[in-house]
Amino acid sequence: MVTFLPSRPGRLADVPSFERAIGGAESNVACVLAAAGHTTRWVSRVGADGFGDHLLETIASYGVDTSAVQRDPSRPTGIYFRTAGDRSTDAHEVAYYRTGSAASAMSPATVDLDTLRAADILHLTGITAALSTTCLSLMNSLTAPHARPLISFDVNYREGLWPNATTAGNTLLTLARNADLVFVGEDEAEEAWGITGGPKAIRKALPEPDTLVIKNGSRGATVFVRGRAGGCSPAGAGASTALASKAPDSAPDRGRTPPGAPPPHPLPEGDTVTTAPALEVDVVAPVGAGDAFAAGFLSATLRGLPPKHRLRHGHLMAAAALTTPGDLAAPPSRAHADRLAALDDTAWGRLRLGPGWTNTADRAQEEVPTP
Repeated sequence: MVTFLPSRPGRLADVPSFERAIGGAESNVACVLAAAGHTTRWVSRVGADGFGDHLLETIASYGVDTSAVQRDPSRPTGIYFRTAGDRSTDAHEVAYYRTGSAASAMSPATVDLDTLRAADILHLTGITAALSTTCLSLMNSLTAPHARPLISFDVNYREGLWPNATTAGNTLLTLARNADLVFVGEDEAEEAWGITGGPKAIRKALPEPDTLVIKNGSRGATVFVRGRAGGCSPAGAGASTALASKAPDSAPDRGRTPPGAPPPHPLPEGDTVTTAPALEVDVVAPVGAGDAFAAGFLSATLRGLPPKHRLRHGHLMAAAALTTPGDLAAPPSRAHADRLAALDDTAWGRLRLGPGWTNTADRAQEEVPTP
């Protein structure tokens, strides 16, 4: 998908011009993983148009294999426009133009399922499921319980893409329950499923995934890992779009499951629970952090790192995205990220990252201790 970034803050109606860039949750993850040194493939459909050319050329420039992407001569490449504000604020606006796009025509019949299943990790998101009934059919095929790679699923709830909240909630819950590794924000769990009460309440409602990562914005993230699950050989990763706003707190309902939410279960036995606070970051643009976090976590998973380091690598990749103007940022070198992820808790808590911190040549300026 091609993204148009505003030239200045303000309503879409008031922004005079936009800069073209690339977007799309799965392709963002693939680009970050490739830049971090992993073998990645993006599987999707784009139009036989200039935007499709730009998308393929740019994604390939990150080192992503785009050979399985199909060109559709009769449907356009999807695009969207957004404002400069944070998605969690009322001022944020997004205009999607994806209905009838080339990607919306993906289905089990138009995608090479064997190519997708050849990866060590297949990363999917709820955005693809919202594009069309055929895309949802493809998602259901890929998450079915037969021979498959480790399925990573980012809920990525986008209200504007769904016909109604009930359909979105039910669909996303089913896909999450069929995945091996799930990313979801506390705000998403409340908006899509009506779940409040924090990470434990979400885990009780979603006990099936071996690994459940619950994000809480600038506060940090918690991961539940069942036994030794969640590991993966470090051979490579598959990312596919083909398949490949924080809601106000409601104090009276906090800790209870509202009507319509999935029923709670006991916490899975044998879960290892790990929490890692987010970093202090001098934010340039509050977009792209979720995809970057997922890529950092998946990179550390492919390398067999422990849960705490997976979370920290997610935070570091998110910090890279937050300190640049677009959705994608150059990640820190692996050695650099490993060094920061290995800091003790006190040093990690004092770390502050600003623009340019991923440039190891400027390491003397990159880390600023907080007061």
